[in-house]
Order: sequence, then structure tokens, then C-alpha cells
Amino acid sequence: MGFGILAEHLAAALHMRIGTLDMSGQETVAVRAGKHAVILCHPDPRSFNYAVARAYCDAVRAAGQTVVLRDLYALGFDPVLKSNERPTIDNPIVSRDVTAELDLLAGSDVFVLIYPIWFGSPPAMMKGYIERVLGTGVRPEAIQKRAPTDLLGGKRLLSLTTSATTDIWLNEQGQEQGLRSVLDLYLVHAFGMHSQEHKRFDHITPELSQRFADQYFLEVVTQAQRTCAQLAFGDEALLHDPLLARRFSG
Repeated sequence: MGFGILAEHLAAALHMRIGTLDMSGQETVAVRAGKHAVILCHPDPRSFNYAVARAYCDAVRAAGQTVVLRDLYALGFDPVLKSNERPTIDNPIVSRDVTAELDLLAGSDVFVLIYPIWFGSPPAMMKGYIERVLGTGVRPEAIQKRAPTDLLGGKRLLSLTTSATTDIWLNEQGQEQGLRSVLDLYLVHAFGMHSQEHKRFDHITPELSQRFADQYFLEVVTQAQRTCAQLAFGDEALLHDPLLARRFSG
């Protein structure tokens, strides 16, 4: 199945010019720029996860916002936290590879985690990225106080995950609520983030039909447009005028 080609096709028609929008003839709404940090964790560049990341990034760029993609397997990212990196010791070091990641992520408004659910949790490499990069220098005392970190404080978290099983089966195992509690909500509270959203795509197997694949990619593009609108206008403005989000729908 041509996941990458389909994702490119869906995002190609999207367009948005960042500036000031005339909403009622007299009233104008300032549009803020936004930066998306997309963290992809899947070993296969031909995978559905990779195509999801590509569709999301293409939609963001078409909306006139900035996106930085970190493909952890392609980077060969080392997920192993070193003893001298632990924030609980005196004078922990920040390794060169972590510093490079932090420089690239700086100024991001939303952090998008894209990964398959393996044995009920994210792949080990994603967990290692959270520990070594997103959690750099964060001490237990700050986590308990929900103190905003420089990198993630006040920012949004969006998770796009896949599973070979069905949502019904995962819910029966308590996996959906479990992952939301131990990862999504925990990260929001630990790093003082703004909010979290989680979109799941189930039954991702080689037998996935074209019809369902099409629908899933449209959902990815729609989510990207919605997130762009949230960053551009703010939640309060969108609540006041939900039609603002259509400015990003092409």
C-alpha cells in the first residue's frame, strides 16, 4: 500500500497565509505563527506511522507553520540514559546529542509523539527520548510541583498512536486509560504543559483496506489543521468563533 504517496496527495492541496484575517469587515484577528516538534518512533520508513508523520508535517507546512521532524530510528538515537546524565546527581552533564536535540526543539509550541503501541506502551526508543531529551535536568521536586520546564512548560502534547489490534480489545485490557494516565497526563503534569490530546488508529496491519487508510490519513490532516488553528488563534478565540479553524482546511 502506498502510504507515503497517499499522505502527500492529501496534504498537497492545503494552503494558509499567516498574517491578519478580516473576520467581520471591521474586526481582525491576529494570526500567530506556530512551531510543531514531531517525534517519530518506528523502525520502518515504509510504515503507516511514517506516513502519518509525513501527512502531519505536510499539512502543517501547507498551513504556513513550522515543523521539525525527529525520526528517532533514522537518526540512530541512543535511548540509554547515562549515569552522569541523571538529574538527581550533582552537576549532571548534558551530552552532545541531547544538546543538539534541545537546540532543534527550542521554541516549539506543540510536541507530537507518533509511535506504535508495543506490549501496551511506546517503543523503548521513545521512552528513552523522553528521559534523555524532554526530561533533561528535571528533578523529582519540580515534577511534584508541576513546575513548567523551559522546553515544555505551557506547551501542547499531541499523541498519534497505532495498534495492530482493535480499540475494543485494547479498552478491554485497560490499555487506553492506562497509557493516558502513565504517559500523556503524567507528562503534562510533570513538565507543566498546557494540555494533551491522543488520537489512536487501530487495526493497522498489512490487510488494512484502502478505504480505512484514506479515512485515517484524512483524520491526521484534519488534526494537523486543528492544531495549527489552536496555535494561530488560541483556544479562547476558537471557542468564540469555531469557524476560524476552517481557515486552515484548504
